[in-house]
Amino acid sequence: MAGNFPDTMRAIKKLDDAPGLNWCDAVPLPAIGPRQVLVAVTHAGICGTDRHIYEWDAWSRGRVQVGITTGHEFVGRVAAVGPAVANVQVGQRVSAEGHIGCGHCQPCRTGNGHICERVDILGIDIDGCFAQYVAVPEENVWPVHPDIPDHVAAVFDPLGNAMHTVMAAGVSGRSVLITGVGVIGLMAVTIARAAGAGRILVTDVNPARLDLARQLGADQTFLSHDEQWPGKARQATGNQGPEVLLEMSGHPAAIRQGFAALRNGGTAALLGLPSDRVSFDLANDIIFKGATVLGINGRLMFETWYQVESFLLSGRLNLEPIITHHIGLDEFQRGFQLMQAGQAIKVILEVPHQEPLPCQTPALTSAAAS
Repeated sequence: MAGNFPDTMRAIKKLDDAPGLNWCDAVPLPAIGPRQVLVAVTHAGICGTDRHIYEWDAWSRGRVQVGITTGHEFVGRVAAVGPAVANVQVGQRVSAEGHIGCGHCQPCRTGNGHICERVDILGIDIDGCFAQYVAVPEENVWPVHPDIPDHVAAVFDPLGNAMHTVMAAGVSGRSVLITGVGVIGLMAVTIARAAGAGRILVTDVNPARLDLARQLGADQTFLSHDEQWPGKARQATGNQGPEVLLEMSGHPAAIRQGFAALRNGGTAALLGLPSDRVSFDLANDIIFKGATVLGINGRLMFETWYQVESFLLSGRLNLEPIITHHIGLDEFQRGFQLMQAGQAIKVILEVPHQEPLPCQTPALTSAAAS
């Protein structure tokens, strides 16, 4: 690689088969191949998946390899490019799609690379972005529009998850129930409102999250420990039930209650990641109800990214109340603890660099982002 780079970098790694993550001061910089891009990370978001890995639950123990650098939400500047890279320039401000497909299986070749049969996910299967540098394929790089600030560009990944879920379910003009308003659930509220949803109902265990959901556009909220809320949700939608269920919690009870509330013939889009297997009444809640069930994984590449950019540039999304904390990369432990305590919603890690980062001229940045 051309340019002046340190020999090592700081990174957060999963080094032990136990809860927690590890701060490492001297990790070798990622090597890049001919069609790869090295990005100097400036901001990274802590995701719910990162929390699964931090807490080392059953899903993460069965999927994540010990020794990996974690993290998959980021924005930064291109520090170096491989010799065969054609469309990405050093100094460009970029994010990247974290699902890296093989490019050859049927899903990849039919526009469904996010569900590639041999997909590698950044920070889960390969080294991620909780580090000063991350390597990604050129085709996964997303140039960031100059009007989108760093702390928002850093969360394109979860915002894309919410966008994919909402758009797949077709919420325009339809009543919507969102079960679980963590980060992505709250994002789904503002997206659904911007996308023209009808009545928006929300449920969660946290009263403060429900208050924030109302601020973002929800019409009615329910505490999930109230066992009567599915009936109340049906009453609030003409005694029919909501037409769309957006399941964001992954909690077994919320999943069962959401399907119980769903209208006959309704659509359920499931994004929430359960920590273990879930059982529910398949006959009554799906088959006899004639429900359409959509499994949502990641983002459509790159349709969802264009949708996210378009919604952001239109000014129709309200994300500032969701991004609650900006802390240094070395404070990651506090970030996870704030999330566990329910005191933080979206935490942005700011990544330090002693060396000056490359920067394009305004004209080149604008051309690259258009």
